[in-house]
Amino acid sequence: MKPSGKHQPLFHSSEHRLNSSRAFTVGADTYDAVRPSYPDSVVELLAGRGVVRTVLDVGSGTGIFAAQLHAAGHRVACCEPSPDMANTLRARHPELPVWRATAECTASAPKLFDAITFAQAWHWVDPHLASAEAARISKDDGELLLCWNTLEVEHPWVLRLAKIMHSGDVLTKGFYPTVFEPWHLKRELRTTWIQPIRTDQLFTLMATRSYWLRANQRTRDKMTNNLTWYLHERLGFDPGQLIPLPYRTDAFLYGRR
Repeated sequence: MKPSGKHQPLFHSSEHRLNSSRAFTVGADTYDAVRPSYPDSVVELLAGRGVVRTVLDVGSGTGIFAAQLHAAGHRVACCEPSPDMANTLRARHPELPVWRATAECTASAPKLFDAITFAQAWHWVDPHLASAEAARISKDDGELLLCWNTLEVEHPWVLRLAKIMHSGDVLTKGFYPTVFEPWHLKRELRTTWIQPIRTDQLFTLMATRSYWLRANQRTRDKMTNNLTWYLHERLGFDPGQLIPLPYRTDAFLYGRR
């Protein structure tokens, strides 16, 4: 079993991409409970400490990355197409303005933001249209920040876990996202880290993946049985045991040409 060699998820068409992304119209509370935040070094890509930026976080989900930006002192607004995600974001982070919109059409005024951010979201968008829209709504010296957390599948046991959960093995080590004019890559960050997580939370994490959300009950039962066998019989973890789950973070900061 080998890790993925892909630089982006494989969608057969724009309709396939849209249908996959629409899986996130449900399950926001579960998503917010188990999806990890991002290393502080990702936030620090935007500016030095003490520098305040006006930021639009696109595809904010439940506000995990937006809340980190806000905590760092930035002025943050959010747009998110899923009503369930947006409602959870409002409940969790009432200090953050949020409206429903897409990366391709943000409903924002032109040249308004110092930076546009996409955390765990760029692979769901049309990169041509999203690149152009980010350019339209950013200032002349604006920046674009893309980042992903993925399971660190260089570890064989994590690779098999990712295959069972249908998660985490979609972006090869060293990948670059597809981004179009006027954006050029200024800096990149590659880092690994550990999330302490209980074995029962891995079942919850699996239930936040688009594959699970689109699956029927028979498929979900099979996935649950496979994960139960793998964690408790193959790996020998106890139910509820706290384990170290390796993650990889890839982040990319772009400037305008």
